[in-house]
Amino acid sequence: MSEPSIFTRILAGEIPSEIIAETENVFAIRDIAPQAPVHLLVIPKSAEYRNVVELAAGDPALLTEMIGLANALAAEQGDGDFRLIFNTGPHAGQTVFHVHAHVLSGGLTEGSLGG
Repeated sequence: MSEPSIFTRILAGEIPSEIIAETENVFAIRDIAPQAPVHLLVIPKSAEYRNVVELAAGDPALLTEMIGLANALAAEQGDGDFRLIFNTGPHAGQTVFHVHAHVLSGGLTEGSLGG
């Protein structure tokens, strides 16, 4: 069995991080290396899915819940406009293999694509 992801450990309170929003199935934190004035991560509480492709095939309702929280946070914390980025695979910049969405908002520039 693999080690718990950093997100599972944050949710369990093993690694400090401020959870800024939470639903029954999803939570959100600030990215530790922001690429925009607002850079949040929206993460399922379950580590069942490694990437967005697996999530979309396995639980589209959970993906919808993630997008809904991303939208609400962009309106609350940013200007309402946002980029939603899912990195899928190591060559695409995915470093944590527990599906998560990057929400970028507030004065985005061409180079702020997230990691």
